[in-house]
Amino acid sequence: MPVTKNVFYFNLVNKQRYFLNKTSRLKSRKQIDMLFGKGNQFSNFPFKIIWLPQNNVSALQVGIGVSSKSFKKAVDRNRIKRLIRESWRLQKNTLQQQLQAGNKQLSVFILYTHKELPEYTFVFEKISQVLERLIKIADANH
Repeated sequence: MPVTKNVFYFNLVNKQRYFLNKTSRLKSRKQIDMLFGKGNQFSNFPFKIIWLPQNNVSALQVGIGVSSKSFKKAVDRNRIKRLIRESWRLQKNTLQQQLQAGNKQLSVFILYTHKELPEYTFVFEKISQVLERLIKIADANH
């Protein structure tokens, strides 16, 4: 199914915008340390997901990381992070709406663990699986 650039930004059928603003990003060192210290985790190849059912800023916050041990060039690490961010941005709305409806919060950190550069379609499918699992976790945990 070919997708145009306009559909990525604005879904005409659902009248829904896709965005990833500052409040949606996990930036605070304190929150990241707490997430890695107290958070739960699961793996969905090629990602390792660390999550914690609380944050102070918004209903859903995400952080993304790629190992410099696996990818020496910053260009490669940044490309992978861009692919993950774009896939997350386009698919996170279901989880975000569910969290807001239940007045819940969730912090998520996504680590890319594979040693090869991924294709966008592969990342998109895997992030979709990750989000499905996070939705189940959000339902069961709260």
